[in-house]
Amino acid sequence: MKVMAINRFGGPEVLELQEIPIPKPGPKQVLVKVHATSVNPVDYKIRQGTSRFPVKLPLVLGGDVSGVVEELGPGVTDFKVGDEVYYSPGLGAGPGSYAEYNVTREEIVSFKPENLTHFEAASIPLAGGTAWDGLITRGKIQLGESVLIHAGAGGVGSLAIQIAKAAGAYVFTTCRSTNFDLVKSLGADCAIDYHSQDYTEVILKETKGKGVDLVYDTVGGDTMSKCVGLMKPYGRMVSIVNTTDSLNSAYMKNLTVHFEMSPRYRFKLDALRTLLERKQIKPVIDSILPLSQVAEAHRRLEQRGVRGKIVLDPSK
Repeated sequence: MKVMAINRFGGPEVLELQEIPIPKPGPKQVLVKVHATSVNPVDYKIRQGTSRFPVKLPLVLGGDVSGVVEELGPGVTDFKVGDEVYYSPGLGAGPGSYAEYNVTREEIVSFKPENLTHFEAASIPLAGGTAWDGLITRGKIQLGESVLIHAGAGGVGSLAIQIAKAAGAYVFTTCRSTNFDLVKSLGADCAIDYHSQDYTEVILKETKGKGVDLVYDTVGGDTMSKCVGLMKPYGRMVSIVNTTDSLNSAYMKNLTVHFEMSPRYRFKLDALRTLLERKQIKPVIDSILPLSQVAEAHRRLEQRGVRGKIVLDPSK
């Protein structure tokens, strides 16, 4: 089968087309024909050699699959050949999804939402599962609360806005002004241009000095420390990226701080499928590129400004 793999760490140019044997599913595993995959920031961090995940080279990258079950390993009971599924392979744990086929554990696979194409479904698993963990599992968002979601037009942020709205929250989000229409169409109540506005001042003014219950950081750097001042006492802060500043001041407000690494569980994809089929959330697709152009997808993602997800077509 054809794959896009890396044999060394470096820039997008290290991604190379290779031919490897189609893997065989082991016990409780399924072999899936990949109809679509997508690109996530963790992909280029692994490619650069800057990721926190231990990996061995050569490596096939990719953390999203939408496809069709092709073969069952011994002991598989939840799926049959021909089932349409979607899931996120474990990062660095084996061959990823930049490939024509993928083998994975049955327990992390879910049925594809019936109302989505494979291209749409492939944009959901990793980003959606990450957003779910950040807001629901760790953030414990509640009906009527307020949340600030950073980078609301991005892959995780665009889904986080919709999940927060489905949970009944008031949503603030930061993005470029050119993305205001997008994030508001997803349910954001207040969009803030991080280039020209101080989001701390805007939120404190909008909340009459009370602040927000929850902050979800997908940006990193000093974002978390800057947000302490706009938090309500006993609020929650969740980050999926590295921070550079001290969070000692969070102590004075009794804040709960989470650094999120999202494990693979089927129940999250099942919950997301319910919301997708109810049309309470929807995919945001920036573009669809041939798998052979994955290096270009990495370049665009690293330059920032991608709206939602870049999806890849393994048939091209």
